[in-house]
Amino acid sequence: MDPISYAFPPEFIFGAATSAYQIEGGRSDDGKGLSIWDVFCDQPGHIEAGDTGDMACDHYHRFAADVALMRQLGLKGYRFSVSWPRVLPQGRGAANPAGLDFYDRLVDALLAAGIEPNLTLYHWDLPQALELLGGWRNRDVAGWFADYASLMGKHLGDRVRLWATHNEPWCTAFFAHSQGGFAPGLKLPDKQVYQVVHHILLSHGKAVSALRAAAPKPPRVGIAWNLAPIVPEGPGDLEAARRAWEFENAWWLDPVFKGRYPRLGWEQRGSDVPEVLPGDLEQISQPLDWVGQNYYFPIRYQDDPSAGPAKARKIAVPPSAPQSDWGWEVRPDGLLTLLGEFTRRYGKMPTYITENGYCRFKESVGPDGRVHDTARLDYLRRHLKACRAALDGGADLRGYYAWSLLDNFEWSSGYKPQFGLVHVDRGTQARTPKDSALWYRDTIAQRGFSDRREDLQDLLAPGGILRP
Repeated sequence: MDPISYAFPPEFIFGAATSAYQIEGGRSDDGKGLSIWDVFCDQPGHIEAGDTGDMACDHYHRFAADVALMRQLGLKGYRFSVSWPRVLPQGRGAANPAGLDFYDRLVDALLAAGIEPNLTLYHWDLPQALELLGGWRNRDVAGWFADYASLMGKHLGDRVRLWATHNEPWCTAFFAHSQGGFAPGLKLPDKQVYQVVHHILLSHGKAVSALRAAAPKPPRVGIAWNLAPIVPEGPGDLEAARRAWEFENAWWLDPVFKGRYPRLGWEQRGSDVPEVLPGDLEQISQPLDWVGQNYYFPIRYQDDPSAGPAKARKIAVPPSAPQSDWGWEVRPDGLLTLLGEFTRRYGKMPTYITENGYCRFKESVGPDGRVHDTARLDYLRRHLKACRAALDGGADLRGYYAWSLLDNFEWSSGYKPQFGLVHVDRGTQARTPKDSALWYRDTIAQRGFSDRREDLQDLLAPGGILRP
């Protein structure tokens, strides 16, 4: 079969994504306050190899060169987060002028380079001062977050059009408050964890209202989820997979898009359900202008009546399945499934793939001065095929942000996992675009690429569940 072109519409945003703690560094520079990740990294045993984000990619001091690099790669969009303690060192109260000035200069540099900013308010770096007051366990955090959103809306809302309240709130709740592997490293009872979930959702709703009230120009507000399509392990596990979808995904989505917690999810949790006050769900379900989907891998489930409230057990990825070095299964069709299932349940709305990327270990610059990341390039190409297939199927897909622009600090795993389109030398901070970045540059310039067709539609099962 002759190669065919995968073309994208002129308005489709090809971008890349980062987050503040993972790249900025400048831990205490210019009045920045401590975040929970600063404190978490200081405690021995939390981070692989004892790594920290104290310097990270030194983006705080190198942002101008990084924006110039983005321009060289032809990026049309850049998704980044604001460090809450950089602009509000105590999490509330007096703002830090130097912190606000940094984001002023970053946004202005992006716009001058023809790159649209996409700003995320919360990518996990809660001010430590607020954690000492209970953090996400304290219902007051929703109001503190709204005040922070108002500050940023007033300050950058004349130039930033796209805003997200939270990045992957599931991780904030469960990795950080249930499993203990992310800052602040807590292992709370389920009842308290689901109360954290509710406070996060409430903070989202309050921030949406605050942004719209504060921004000089009407903002387009969304949220970036880390949803996962569900793979039944075998033909007899389809109902288990559907129960798992309700337990894992609908629990977050229904309050935002339907103004209620899902009936099945509520029943599954029994006495562990959160306290919900009058008016909470109306606030949480403020209409959104767009939704972000972070997609990396599906989750496999098997029916098991003894396996928790959903009566479904997670299954490991088979060794024969394509995987990244981190063991994440590579299923481009899962992206297509995720978009389709979201639309089926909540309706069609403007959508961005806000993260999607491939992890390698021990990538380095070769003798020829290049990084030959063939697997990442293939991953990128195949997932963009899925984006094109989603557009063909009628999805209102507006853009794609590769994770990540730079090799960066990957939370409790330190610097071992490398997701970047651009290699960062940990000793010199030198940036080297990888082969995937050069391919992406050419794809952006051509607004598409040529390759053999991959008919992803044939891989889908009815009801938005991936085939085994």
